[in-house]
Amino acid sequence: MIHEASWIAVLIFAIFVGLTLAISFSFAGKTKSSQGYFAAHGEVHWIVNGIAFAGDYLSAASFLGICGMIAFYGYDGFLYSIGYLAGWIVALFVIAEPIKRLGKYTFADALDAKFNSPGIKFVAAISTLCVSIFYLIPQMVGAGVLIQPLLGFPHYAGVLIVGTVVTLIVTTAGMVSTTYVQFLKGSLLVIFSFILVVMILNRGLKVDMQHEHHKHHELKILGPFKEGTVSDPKALGFADSEVIKSEGIWKEKPFVRVLDSQSKQTSYWKIEKSKSDAREFYLYETQTILTNPKAVGKPLVNGLPKGKGTQEGDLWAVGSITKLPGNVKETGPLGPLDFIRTIQESEIILWGNDKIKLDDDSTLTIYFPKPTLGKDVLSPGNHPSLKGIRSEKITDKLNFISLMLALFCGTASLPHILIRYYTVKSQSCARNSTVVGISTIGLFYILTMFLGLGAMTSGSLDVSDSNMAAPLLARSFGEVMFAMISAIAFTTVLGTVSGLIVAASGAVVHDLLLGFLKIPMKDETKVKAGKISCIFVGIIAIVLGILFQKMNVNYLVGWAFSVAASANLPSLVMLLFWKKTTKEGVICAIIVGMFSSLGWILSCSDTFKDVYGLSPESALVPFSQPGIITIPLGFITLIVVSLLTGSKKPLPS
Repeated sequence: MIHEASWIAVLIFAIFVGLTLAISFSFAGKTKSSQGYFAAHGEVHWIVNGIAFAGDYLSAASFLGICGMIAFYGYDGFLYSIGYLAGWIVALFVIAEPIKRLGKYTFADALDAKFNSPGIKFVAAISTLCVSIFYLIPQMVGAGVLIQPLLGFPHYAGVLIVGTVVTLIVTTAGMVSTTYVQFLKGSLLVIFSFILVVMILNRGLKVDMQHEHHKHHELKILGPFKEGTVSDPKALGFADSEVIKSEGIWKEKPFVRVLDSQSKQTSYWKIEKSKSDAREFYLYETQTILTNPKAVGKPLVNGLPKGKGTQEGDLWAVGSITKLPGNVKETGPLGPLDFIRTIQESEIILWGNDKIKLDDDSTLTIYFPKPTLGKDVLSPGNHPSLKGIRSEKITDKLNFISLMLALFCGTASLPHILIRYYTVKSQSCARNSTVVGISTIGLFYILTMFLGLGAMTSGSLDVSDSNMAAPLLARSFGEVMFAMISAIAFTTVLGTVSGLIVAASGAVVHDLLLGFLKIPMKDETKVKAGKISCIFVGIIAIVLGILFQKMNVNYLVGWAFSVAASANLPSLVMLLFWKKTTKEGVICAIIVGMFSSLGWILSCSDTFKDVYGLSPESALVPFSQPGIITIPLGFITLIVVSLLTGSKKPLPS
């Protein structure tokens, strides 16, 4: 869909960005020391730090990614959030207080507190950089997604804007400004998400809501038709048209192609069997995008050059309920439980897509409706990464278990989360701030369930971009709400990216330059080196954010969690709770966990399809999520190497 910017959106966006920069500049004078720049002097109040925890965690993935997953797949998006939240239990009971005791500024400090090993400093720094960059990718993708409808700029412009603004934030006041930006955006995100949920419940549910957003076009449903009539244009109701014979790659595709004899345009209809009579079928109108890398000009959208003109085509907004309980047309205002119950008893149109490679090297993407019972919408297993819940294939089940394991274990090992324990005064403050963070995050995830379902039935979804579900839902309530939600979401990206870049910068300066290379630096020089590192990490994030434009941000975050859990968690947990842990065991565990998880991700079907443009069947590994293999591998490596290299003398406590 082509989104047009409004002056209201531009104004509110400018205010939010200006406020964020003002916070950064106001704290600039408090970060002249390295302790101030990397750890905010350890003087942040635990309540502020707890909400900053939430602000750090409720990133583009949580808001854009999870809402989008719920809007397009149902309950599965919420299942993702449960995995995220469960990870905080590990952080609360296992990590919070011990990490405060061990560390100074960075994750490497915590691992190296008992060894003073340059090798640990080096591998921990590389792991921090790797995880930070992986986590930065979805944030930058989310920034590009938001900028498109907010300001009318292309995706790459959004990525460049967030990269520039974040660089200013981080290079002015480091962790101090990052903390208060995260506190601000975490608070605002929860407050305005709550307001939006209240508006969703007050509006209730309506049949064919999408027609309120594009009255000029009604997506058609034809039928029922009897078996054997699929090739008869007259029987299907297509006058002066020809049904194209299904040959070659089309033989196995559930589509009917109809060539209009006058316009010479081809329309595509999804064949859907009747739920009441297996001998009958329906035809559902689809939407298409045709792209050709060799062709000059715009892609074809629904048979016309992409654009808003009279002879141009654009995707139509989707998201509708086709049947409500009691066959009513609308419900009126609903309470939270009534809203969920009504969804469960309704019939809803979800949307899928099929990418077909044509003979001339062009790619035809067909977006097709999937009529789905509400009870199935609220059941797990609709999203491709979670189909293992229902699938009989062992690889699908392993992929699901692996994903949940990564989400559960990854939270406690994310470098930008770990360094936040260093910004408070004491161990008890670390624990208390974690409790505040869990409470805030838990409340927000409950809200995302209603936001996602509200977007699913709002009639305003962009079928080509699940990441836009929440902002477009807000737009269905008016430009002001759209501008507020989008600007707040953009601010969440700024805060999270700032925290990640500070973590990466700390790894470069404190761990690589000082800890590993032993380069002597004055405190002032450390701060300057940190700022330079921020610029380089920001440039890398910008490039990757442009390259990974089309992937769901939440899915990308799942990979970041896998790398973090595989590379960092085994060493951190065993160091805290196993006295026989050796420096060699720590080093080997990080290396094995990091490279095995990265290698698996780069070799999986999703990467082959969405990044390399290759057939997913040619992937080198049987499923996409590595955690079930690589996390235990990290623990085993540490134990074996520690036993082989350890002495009889126990590790000091």
